[in-house]
Amino acid sequence: NVQNAQGSDSLAIADAEADISHKDKVLIVDVEDSATAATIQKKANLAGVKVIDYDRLYSKGAAYVSFNNVTVGTLIGKGLVTCLTTFKVKSPLLYVMDGAATDPNAAEFAAGYDAVLTAKGFAPKEGGSGNAKTIAESAGTWTPSVALTDFQGAYSKSNNKINAVVTPNDENAAPIISYLQGLGLGPKTIPFTGQDATLQGFQNIISGYQCGTVYKPSWEEAQAAAVAALYLDAGKSIPASLLTGKTTITGTSINVPTVELNPTWVTTANVESTVIKDGVINKYALCTGVRPTVKGHHLPTFAADCKTFGIK
Repeated sequence: NVQNAQGSDSLAIADAEADISHKDKVLIVDVEDSATAATIQKKANLAGVKVIDYDRLYSKGAAYVSFNNVTVGTLIGKGLVTCLTTFKVKSPLLYVMDGAATDPNAAEFAAGYDAVLTAKGFAPKEGGSGNAKTIAESAGTWTPSVALTDFQGAYSKSNNKINAVVTPNDENAAPIISYLQGLGLGPKTIPFTGQDATLQGFQNIISGYQCGTVYKPSWEEAQAAAVAALYLDAGKSIPASLLTGKTTITGTSINVPTVELNPTWVTTANVESTVIKDGVINKYALCTGVRPTVKGHHLPTFAADCKTFGIK
C-alpha cells in the first residue's frame, strides 16, 4: 500500500496510524521532518510494527535504506570547486545554502560539502559569520521561493559581490538562476550546484549556469527497501549479504542495519551515459525546451547547447 502525504506531516501520521490499525507489519517511512518520523516510529513500536527508514535516518528502525548522503554533499562540494576553475571565478565570494534544518539529510549533505569547502579555505558553517571568501546561510530550506528570498537578501547585503553559490538541489537553484538571468547574468559567470537530476537542472547545466547535479536512481533505493521489507514481513532478519553495514544514530550508540547506495555527479560529460540512458531525462525535452530570455545577452537555444555537447 503506497501512500503520499504530499508533504503534510499530519497526513503522514494519519496514514501510518491507518496502516497500523490495518495490521500492516512493516512501514517504509519517508518524511522530511524528524519529529514526524519520531511520532510514527513510537506508534509503530507500541504496535510491534517494524519500520524501515527510507532515504533519511530518523531513529532506531529495523533498517535504513538510502543513498550515502554525506557522499552526495561531497560531490556537490567537489563540483563547486571544479566549477570555480572552469567558470574562471576570481576572488570567489561563496554563498553556502542548506536544506531545511528539520530534515536530517540536509545536515548530512552539508557535512559533505562543508568538509570539501573548509579544506579549500572557505568557512561554510551554518549560522556562522563566514570569512572573506564565504557567506554562510543562517537557516536552510527546501522551498524554492524561500531559497530565492534568502539569496536575494544575501546578494543585496553583499552589494552583489556573490560570485559562486552552493545550492543543495536543482529546485532551489532554479529560481535563483532565473532571477539573476533577469538581471543580465550570462553563462559561465556564477556557478551553482544541485542534486536530483531534474530537467530544468540539466537545462541550466548545458546552458552554462549550473555545474552539475547529483544523480540518485530512485528505483535502486526502492528495490532495496522492498527486498528488506519482504524479509521483515516474513519475520526474518535482513541477510548480511544485502546490507552494506550499520549506521550509528548521531549522539547515540545505536547502530541501524543499513543498505547504502552510491550517488553519481552528472555533468555535460556523462549526461547521455547516465540520466538519458536510464530514461530519467528525455533528451527531446532537454534539447527543445524554450530557453528563458537573458537581459543583454543573445544566447543559443537548448538545441544548440545539446549539439555543442554531442547530446543526440
